[in-house]
Amino acid sequence: MYALKIQSACQSEGSGEPDDSSSHHQEPVRPPVQDCSSFDIVRATQYGALDRVTELVEAGADVNQPDSETVTLLHWAAINNRKDIIKYLIAKGATVDAVGGELASTPLLWAARQGHLSTVVLLMRAGADPTLRDSEGYSCIHLAAQYGHTPIVAYLVAKGINPNMPDKSAMTPLMWSAYKINSSDPTRLLLTLGASHSLVDNLHGNTALHWAIIAENSTAISTLVHHGASLDVPNVRDETPMTLLGRHIGAAWLGDTISQEIREKQSRSRTWCRDKKMRWYCMVSTPFILFYVIGLVLQSGLDYLIKLGAFVTLYIALYLANNFIFDERLFHILPMSVYLATKMWIYMTWIFWLGIHAAWYLWLLLVGGSVPLWICFLQSWRGDPGVITATHEDKLNTIIELAEAGGFESQSFCISCLVRRPIRSKHCSTCDRCVARFDHHCPWVNNCIGAHNHKYFLGFLASLLGLCIVILSASVQYWQFECWTNLTNDHNAGHYLVAAITCDSWVIWVAANAFLHFLWVGTLLACQCYQIMVLGMTTNERMNAERYAHFKQGNPFHRGALQNAADFCNISFCGLKAKPSSDWLHSFDHKQSIEKLPLLATKDNFQYI
Repeated sequence: MYALKIQSACQSEGSGEPDDSSSHHQEPVRPPVQDCSSFDIVRATQYGALDRVTELVEAGADVNQPDSETVTLLHWAAINNRKDIIKYLIAKGATVDAVGGELASTPLLWAARQGHLSTVVLLMRAGADPTLRDSEGYSCIHLAAQYGHTPIVAYLVAKGINPNMPDKSAMTPLMWSAYKINSSDPTRLLLTLGASHSLVDNLHGNTALHWAIIAENSTAISTLVHHGASLDVPNVRDETPMTLLGRHIGAAWLGDTISQEIREKQSRSRTWCRDKKMRWYCMVSTPFILFYVIGLVLQSGLDYLIKLGAFVTLYIALYLANNFIFDERLFHILPMSVYLATKMWIYMTWIFWLGIHAAWYLWLLLVGGSVPLWICFLQSWRGDPGVITATHEDKLNTIIELAEAGGFESQSFCISCLVRRPIRSKHCSTCDRCVARFDHHCPWVNNCIGAHNHKYFLGFLASLLGLCIVILSASVQYWQFECWTNLTNDHNAGHYLVAAITCDSWVIWVAANAFLHFLWVGTLLACQCYQIMVLGMTTNERMNAERYAHFKQGNPFHRGALQNAADFCNISFCGLKAKPSSDWLHSFDHKQSIEKLPLLATKDNFQYI
């Protein structure tokens, strides 16, 4: 039986807690202090009066004597997270697996239900059995999953509990989490730790995905589908997840990702239209084709109204084809595809148009600059940005170590990757991985920018900026030879622009793209240099500095503009000595100074009586 929750504090004899009434200076407001000297042992345990409990036990009280509700002292200490009393009672011989209360639960079950990780750790260290069940058939991992206590679920699995452990109706922790908890955890955690999404319960034959749909839990649905849960498994009523989802098509809670899955499954279009690989090729190739078609229309000798009509028709065609050839889940690859398409047609334009009249030094700059451009691009795109990895065994050991050391902190432990977070690292939601010295996720290279590829990214930006300048310079030389030969010096800039457009619209189209690239690449490069040299920060740190405690007292990574540049490049110049290159994948120097954001709500101030 779980009793009513109240908030209080008490001061037993000799506890040493200061009394606010005797203080004449400003102090934080504390809960009212009570005299616990008259408490019986049950009440003293509930209120955390260790001195009173010690006094009564030394006077002969039995630590295993249950109260009128068959609840032992260890139960009351566990549900109220009284760690000191738990240690004392265990030292005095308290039975850690005592059964009590209406649900015939052990102290460990009470602690797991309430989410007291530290108490769970203490009891399991004392030999408490996490596989014992209450009268409803639930073990600790089922209760922790039902109430969303992710750290306890992680600790239990790390200690050897089967993540697929069934309750009396064969409901697994994953099923309970998908049905009861409207957040990505602990569902995502269980899947990461090996929980099966294909198991079914005995009563209804439902999978975890069935239960998530029944609960209209869109977060759990997306998480399960992302991890490969089947939409075609029937339950005892021959209902598949797809059948259940079909009843909710168009519902606001369903979300775009699941709606896309339903549309694919229910579509009567040809198989090749539903094929994800085909959609990927369509998404990637569209910018290449679209760039050429736009330039072709501009280059044609058609009337301007006809050209406008062609663009409108092209837009309508793309809109109508969206459900057949595009996939919303693949939109993240479009920016890089746009970049590659632009570069390909720039090179084609150079070969067939610009290169004919380009000066020799522009040829030299183009060829010489393209080598570092593509090397840096490939390293930024395909290179390792500094992904933090760990073996499954290392992940479990880290969970146990952190849990037994006092709990998890969201800024020093990633609940998605189950790895310890080094200083300056961050979990990228797009790539779903933790990256050391995370700067940002760049859609133009479809990769994170971090400790290992940040230098290559800057080289890519600088080389690309140089390429844009070369293309614009070559375009001017082309127009001088092909378009402006008949213009005199008294013509203004407007005449030159009109002459260039009417002479060759394709070159104008390519030059316009090069100019746009010049603007955004120059801006981005300037911002990056400013952050590295002047601020000594990453993009992520600049945007979220208020979230990190080590920036509240100043920037510990800033050593002056020139010194910051030397540290970043790991070189020495002008008398500056570069700081030894940090291994950002294993740097935890500022862990103690990072703002602690516990995953568990603090419940130490609540008592159950």
